[in-house]
Amino acid sequence: MTYDSVLKAAQALHLDILGGFHPSDEDGEIADAGTLLMLSPKEPRFWAHFISQAEYLDGKPDPVDRWSTRVVTDLAKELGARAFFPFTGPPYNPFYSWALKTGRCHSSPINLLVHDRAGLFVSFRGAIALREKLDLPPAPTSPCEKCVDKPCLTTCPVNAFATGTYDVQGCRNVMRSIDEHPCLTRGCEVRRACPANADYGRMEEQSSYHMRVFLENDT
Repeated sequence: MTYDSVLKAAQALHLDILGGFHPSDEDGEIADAGTLLMLSPKEPRFWAHFISQAEYLDGKPDPVDRWSTRVVTDLAKELGARAFFPFTGPPYNPFYSWALKTGRCHSSPINLLVHDRAGLFVSFRGAIALREKLDLPPAPTSPCEKCVDKPCLTTCPVNAFATGTYDVQGCRNVMRSIDEHPCLTRGCEVRRACPANADYGRMEEQSSYHMRVFLENDT
């Protein structure tokens, strides 16, 4: 088994690998794994594939999470690995911390994760813990280091990141107060403004869907 063979298997399922690392004793439940690989939607064709799937079409709640559970679990079984998800819990799996350990994801100036290729569109559908210790590709430096304008600091129409901590409720309140707010119809303006994801190909329909779910799940 190699990194490339796992990547090929993941991409056949419309998933991508946005990073991985070799766990150590401090990593708790995954400490005995040789490699943890973090899985994201494979852009730009993920959304067109997903909306054809049973989980999206059956009208039941949480279609993206249900699809992720099925697909990532099946992939893990195929590889003799264990599957983990960011949406199961509490306690929830520490995907933010895991992402930073990959070296492919970094903390952006607004404290959201940023990826060298996905930019602020970085998201995870799951992770797999493999017994094998795979050779991993070298990790590029943070895209924020060469970003001069840093639009993430100034683009938010409601200054939801002004304090350095995301003002979740303030963001929701503004989107609810304006019919068809651009952040709702096209996706978060801050994420869209990140230069690092200019060629990532995330569909606006996909971003809009997640923003609408974000508004519905006001708990």
